[in-house]
Amino acid sequence: MPAADPSLRDRVAARLEEYKDRLLDLSHQLHDDPETSFGETRAAGRLAVLLEDAGFTVHRAVCGLPTALTAEYGGGDLTVGVCAEYDALPEIGHACGHNIICAAGAGAAIALAAVADELGFRVKLLGTPAEEEGGGKVLMLERGAFDDVTVAMMVHPAPVDITDPRGSSNAVARFGITFTGRASHAAAAPEGGINAADAAVVAQVAVGQLRQQLRDGYRVAGIVRLGGERTNIIPERTTLEYEVRTPTGEELGELRERVLYCFRGAALATGTTVEVRPIQPDYLDLRQDAALMASYARNLRETGREVPEPGPVPQGTGGSTDMGNVTRAMPAIHPGLGVLGALGMPHTRQFAEEVASPAGDDAVLDGALAMAWTGLDLASDATWRASCVTARHG
Repeated sequence: MPAADPSLRDRVAARLEEYKDRLLDLSHQLHDDPETSFGETRAAGRLAVLLEDAGFTVHRAVCGLPTALTAEYGGGDLTVGVCAEYDALPEIGHACGHNIICAAGAGAAIALAAVADELGFRVKLLGTPAEEEGGGKVLMLERGAFDDVTVAMMVHPAPVDITDPRGSSNAVARFGITFTGRASHAAAAPEGGINAADAAVVAQVAVGQLRQQLRDGYRVAGIVRLGGERTNIIPERTTLEYEVRTPTGEELGELRERVLYCFRGAALATGTTVEVRPIQPDYLDLRQDAALMASYARNLRETGREVPEPGPVPQGTGGSTDMGNVTRAMPAIHPGLGVLGALGMPHTRQFAEEVASPAGDDAVLDGALAMAWTGLDLASDATWRASCVTARHG
């Protein structure tokens, strides 16, 4: 798709420059004050205030989620959606760089609003909580927040820039398991107990044995949340959390069922009962829009970055994201945004430090500008715009 008029691009860049300091301040405030899934009260508040100051109409606590928000500017047949995540990880803070995601998303929306009235389109930022666990985007998608969005974009920090439209993610299902037995004195009357901790051990061994028969790219991981209370009490209750990942959402159900058989079998073997509950909605794999990604890659190069050309990309690589569900509903992209020079990988303490570095600040501004210019390209191209509007809204 052709690039938009240079004068419009300059206006977008100038608006971003105007808000540069506030965007970087937002990134650092979020980084220094991490909040986990569905508890991002201060992060959502800071984002809302910035967007209100930029002229957006902000709606807080949307979709029945206290830390979700939407912010809108302009009007027209086309609505360019920008997603902003802001939840952190327990213990290791913003080790996934959501502070960059939030600030870059805000910057893209604010910069794009500079030309929205002239070109007759709407900008909608969606503040989406609980990506790490909870599925904020899935819930907002199901509850209508994306219904009027024509296309959606976001960027995600990584050690390098990733703009291959074939790039995907794994689908993931997460669930909690509770084994219930019967407590008894471990020394005086062990025969009177039914050991729920034994059930957890049997289940973990069964899952370990299952791994030999799993397909390449399938992943199973889990933790024990509660294994007992005292050594002199036969544990009557144990709780675990597990996740299964597959390259596509279509494969997810089969792997989940095979893993759940391990827990059901453990309950039979130990005489306990077992209860399984979902922790979050299923995340589907990414299906990136090629035209949007091509425009984004070109625009990211225009910021001065040496963006690699697409190479071989195995399906289902990396982690998982609820943005995958959004890409199944509309044209959307989720490129990797390089924190250039970073040595750590996401979900490590080293990466948590690097996303607040000067390279992290560069990522905020470059990602914001590339997304804003991509939205501008779409709004300026009558044919591309019409095809997106028709495909999405009819």
